[in-house]
Amino acid sequence: MEKGRYRYLNVVTAAFVTCLITSNIIAVKIIDVFGVILPAAVVIFPIGYIFGDILTEVYGYARSRQVIWIGFGCNALAVLAIWVGGLLPPAAFWDGQQAYGRILGSTPRLLAASFAAYLVGEFLNALVLAKMKVATNGRWLWARTIGSTLVGEGADTLIFITAAFAGTMEAADLGRLILFQWLVKCAYEALATPATYAIVRFLKRRENEDHYDTDTDFNPFVVKGAGG
Repeated sequence: MEKGRYRYLNVVTAAFVTCLITSNIIAVKIIDVFGVILPAAVVIFPIGYIFGDILTEVYGYARSRQVIWIGFGCNALAVLAIWVGGLLPPAAFWDGQQAYGRILGSTPRLLAASFAAYLVGEFLNALVLAKMKVATNGRWLWARTIGSTLVGEGADTLIFITAAFAGTMEAADLGRLILFQWLVKCAYEALATPATYAIVRFLKRRENEDHYDTDTDFNPFVVKGAGG
């Protein structure tokens, strides 16, 4: 199919960006799952990685690179809008200003940690999957999706937790938090493998696309057409 005429690329892109922004908003809530402390974002953030896998598997690394940067820009815009909303003077009868700041007013440290972790994790995820696809000649999709998630989610979790919370808790607690979050996210990916297979098969058939990154420039900062 001609470039730019994919029927479902915009749908996958929208799903990816929605997962990213939603996860950042609900991450402020800390939940307890059978004694494991996790941010509420764990219910949707791994789905973003699944859509990232689908993007790279079907459309290739260059398309995925574009979507990763689109997600970064949309998230930055959402953060800016939330920040400006917090600065605007509240109506005299509205008593939710403190709650607004408590829930949506992320500190600069948390935002910096989130942005850095997102970029490193997503680009590693796309890179590993694209390289593995060529190396396996397109076989064993489950190995590519899980393998890329182990690396991408591992980097994301390590960078975010370390940058956001180092110095606020004991090193052993920090290590356990990183390990638990990484394991939960990777288990999520593994359990979603049947759904990933179904979506990938559907898209490859309907889009008439199954991209192999045999001559792709994997520099995440390259700005060029989706073919490279």
